[in-house]
Amino acid sequence: MITSVNPATGEERSLEIDETSPHDVAAICARAAAATSDLAARPLAWRAQMLRAMAGELEADGEAIVTSADFESALGRARLEGELRRTAFQLRFFADVVEDTSFLGASIDHAYDSPMGPLPDLRRLRVPLGAVAVFGSSNFPLAFSVPGGDTASALAAGCAVVVKAHPAHPATSALCAAALQRGAALVGAPEATIDIVYGFAAGVALVEDPHIAAVGFTGSLAAGRALWQRANERAVPIPFYGELGSANPLVVTRAAAGARAGEIGAGAAASMTLGVGQFCTKPGLLFVPTGPDGDALVDALVTALEETPTYTMLTSGIAAHFRDGTRGIAAHEASRALVAPPLAEGTSVRAQLFEVDATSYARPEAAALREECFGPLAVVVRYDGDDLYVALAAGTASLTMSVFVGEDDLDAARLVDYGATRAGRVIVNGFPTGVGVSWSMHHGGPWPATTAPQATSVGAAGIERWLRGLTFQSVPEALLPAPLSEANPWGVARRVDGALVVRP
Repeated sequence: MITSVNPATGEERSLEIDETSPHDVAAICARAAAATSDLAARPLAWRAQMLRAMAGELEADGEAIVTSADFESALGRARLEGELRRTAFQLRFFADVVEDTSFLGASIDHAYDSPMGPLPDLRRLRVPLGAVAVFGSSNFPLAFSVPGGDTASALAAGCAVVVKAHPAHPATSALCAAALQRGAALVGAPEATIDIVYGFAAGVALVEDPHIAAVGFTGSLAAGRALWQRANERAVPIPFYGELGSANPLVVTRAAAGARAGEIGAGAAASMTLGVGQFCTKPGLLFVPTGPDGDALVDALVTALEETPTYTMLTSGIAAHFRDGTRGIAAHEASRALVAPPLAEGTSVRAQLFEVDATSYARPEAAALREECFGPLAVVVRYDGDDLYVALAAGTASLTMSVFVGEDDLDAARLVDYGATRAGRVIVNGFPTGVGVSWSMHHGGPWPATTAPQATSVGAAGIERWLRGLTFQSVPEALLPAPLSEANPWGVARRVDGALVVRP
């Protein structure tokens, strides 16, 4: 029997849900594969209607969903109500992406005599990969979980989805899955369009099932790497899109520190503790110049952190990892504690801040200082000149890199160019926490931030992960899929004989 736990009080509730057996996982995956064939054949307008119906059902059950999520996460109703709005918006956003039609990449080259000789009639589009497995995250029980971005983008691509419920919020996962299933039923979607499984063994079976064509994962490096390996060791390996988090650098130039030390220091404190520091985009490494201006920035940061309360983390296990990481950083000979209140117990934690000089930070034996510590902790790295770049190079690639610069700052261009080689998103004079759902968002990055640096788990381009290219050569009109027929009944944007035709 699955148990729901309140991290703030320790209260446990038994749910009428059992862990999913490997046999049941196999049956669910087989049904999802069959449903994908049905979904892929439906008109795009119908697919968009399904996504909007799902958003509506989530909102209709919003009170119960938020109440359950608050019990299981202790994130607070205001935060979770905002997350529910984002999640519904995300589903409707992908409905817009579907109706735009450009994600299909449809193109037609009629037969002609080319300089290399006669070319046959060639028609290409992107088609769904197949049934998709999604592993939701602990820190966003809605926006990155059962109804989250991976699910929304996979459904938009025409793939049925099987979600592995996160053990931190099983009751919320069940409510969200039921809402999505109701939305699918409203438009006559196949029953297996969206399904859910529970338990560690079920997650492993899901990745290994031959009917699953791709996996979306948001979580820790250790868990993601283990599942990634299983996906690649299958008889037929499959894409594994893992978003694994990172210790994201935030660099403050001398000019920026001189102009607004207090503002940046206070803002950094708010950003690194937002959501109890349980964001994959948390700025965990703060590169601050030496000297009076840098000192003023650090003083503002320390003052703000000393005023923060005791926090409740998502689970006792996550809190235990946070305490272990904090002790490891505190024990390192190169680090100095700036804010180090008692670590508390259970799921309770306090914000922590440490400082190290750039030269010590860059040494091989200081690797522990450069790793992500999930929770309200940051390491300040004090630099002087080009030892900044030596220190930055010692770290790993990341989801984000933030750069605070002054007006006409000579360091700005070099830092932005550097960030573009090491991160999936570069932010100037802003904090990285908060990932907007839009056409231009890229939420990813080189290893170990993700397993696939070319992919994004947020934004319109997220749909591309669940598609593959397919060319039809010399195929009669009657046998072509609708987007490639001469009549173009779905009104798909296409490139025809090299010219872009937005609509017929």
